[in-house]
Amino acid sequence: MPTISSDQAKPEYDVAIVGSGAAGGQMAYTLSLAGIKCVMLEAGRSYDPASETPMFQTPDQAPLGGVSTPDKDMGFWDSTVDGGWDVPGEPYTQASTNKDQEFTWWRARMMGGRTNHWGRISLRNGPYDFKGRSRDGLGDDWPITYDEIKPYYDKVEMLIGVYGTNEGMENTPDSPPGVLQPPPKGRVGDLITQKAGKKVGVPVIPIHRAVLTRPLDADAIPAKLHPGNKKAQKIVGDSMRARAACFWATPCGRGCSIAANYQSTTVHLPPALATGNLDIIPNAHVREVLIGNDGKANGVLFVDKTTGKEARVKAKAVVLAASSGESVRILLNSKSKQFPDGAANSSGLVGKYIMDTVGSSLRGQIPALENLTPHNDDGAGGSHFYSPWWLYKEQLAGQLDFGRGYHIEISGTRRMPGGNSPVPGDYTRGLYGTKLKEEARRYYGSFLSLACRGEMLPNENCYAELDPTVKDKWGIPVLRWHWKWTDHELNMAMHAERTFASIIEAMGGKVLGTPAKSGLDIIRAGGNVKHEVGGARMGEAPKDSVCNSQNQTWDVKNLFLTDAAPFVTNADKNPTLSIMAFSWRCADHIIEQARQGNL
Repeated sequence: MPTISSDQAKPEYDVAIVGSGAAGGQMAYTLSLAGIKCVMLEAGRSYDPASETPMFQTPDQAPLGGVSTPDKDMGFWDSTVDGGWDVPGEPYTQASTNKDQEFTWWRARMMGGRTNHWGRISLRNGPYDFKGRSRDGLGDDWPITYDEIKPYYDKVEMLIGVYGTNEGMENTPDSPPGVLQPPPKGRVGDLITQKAGKKVGVPVIPIHRAVLTRPLDADAIPAKLHPGNKKAQKIVGDSMRARAACFWATPCGRGCSIAANYQSTTVHLPPALATGNLDIIPNAHVREVLIGNDGKANGVLFVDKTTGKEARVKAKAVVLAASSGESVRILLNSKSKQFPDGAANSSGLVGKYIMDTVGSSLRGQIPALENLTPHNDDGAGGSHFYSPWWLYKEQLAGQLDFGRGYHIEISGTRRMPGGNSPVPGDYTRGLYGTKLKEEARRYYGSFLSLACRGEMLPNENCYAELDPTVKDKWGIPVLRWHWKWTDHELNMAMHAERTFASIIEAMGGKVLGTPAKSGLDIIRAGGNVKHEVGGARMGEAPKDSVCNSQNQTWDVKNLFLTDAAPFVTNADKNPTLSIMAFSWRCADHIIEQARQGNL
């Protein structure tokens, strides 16, 4: 990945982009192809999946068999080469010592950010998700409708490649004909869950994921994405031809050297760099947005991690796309005479109303899956089927003890064992020799997990602020997190537990573990699903929001936020596809402003 050092930066750029993941990558792609001169600042090191991805490494080639360790929580072969729950020299703190009120913050310090290891689940927010308060009186409405963002969902899906089907389900938007790629067939765990779901009234359908099941149409798609721009069409077409279809062999979380799945490092950044309009500075730990006497952003101040010295880049506009928590940290640290409480914070809402996804799971042992004939169950490196939320009418009618809903993710494959047994010890304890082998073969692959991924309603107890005393290794104040689940989320987790048990029992299976007494027993900690959103919400007016519907901050007209910080609500749909759609839409707005000479 071509990069430059901080001392090689140009005297001034049109736009400075902080972050290289889904939001930053999409922004750089759209702006550079339109001729806008950009510089991208990435807090981590450069990373090239083509040369660094351990796609074909087996567990025995890794320390400890590849199992999770404190510094490699997702396993040794996970593509997060730097970062995780703890980043050396970059701490964060908790406002409470109560474990139920702690926020766990995942940060990927590498080129491409979290797009290198994410689950690739690419679900569109639906009409209800943008106007939830108008529908049920909970939370707040977005200052935008589904119809306004729909064209950008279409473009993102065509660019990155998303497999799935159109099922016409409520608040689960279909894509235009010809946009989605053919989905892979269901694995045995998907099919048995689908059959059981019919018995208990839970739909199970193919999921939408950003993985190529066939090569992209590099002749037709670029013209649809960039009409009238022949140069952009050629660059994008060449980039698409360099991507291969998935061959169903390795986990997507390792990264993909053939670019079959979406990563910013393989889809967004190569064509952006090919324009000659993008410079990338890695190891650039941003401290603050620089604000001039005219109240406009004029650049970014950062620490060059390779030297430990402060450096600056000048730009006519600044885009924060560093992840919601990081963007909040930067805004709060961007203090000046005009903004004593941090840039774009006249409303006092920077850092407020942060949300995560409600996460819980339940595991079962399924006798029908015992002694399966050995077969390749790897698939597309992640989910094939899932259950979209199906109780919209019941929720609206007040028949549930929580607001909004959740989708169900299915995990039930015969994955290659890592450094531990794929069969729980209870099923093989005391056995050895031939009997141990027989029982291991019998039970291997007969365990299935169902996971809840649900909507969290925003509440005033979930926010981030600057710690008054703790600083990182470069002397920059760090974030202090406040967190508290409400009964909406806790009751949702319990509903999911009961639903999962009914599905497992409909398979003829046995639920494993001790039944939960309350939602706190099973809900994952705040931030643990890695879907933190909010902290700089968009809205209709400066008094109750940080930015407008174009992701433009009210207070600083040339400062834009395109990660998940502007999210008003956090639907059960995974946020990455929406982040890219909003970033593309914001980029188009910046391009128009540049055309008018307003940058």
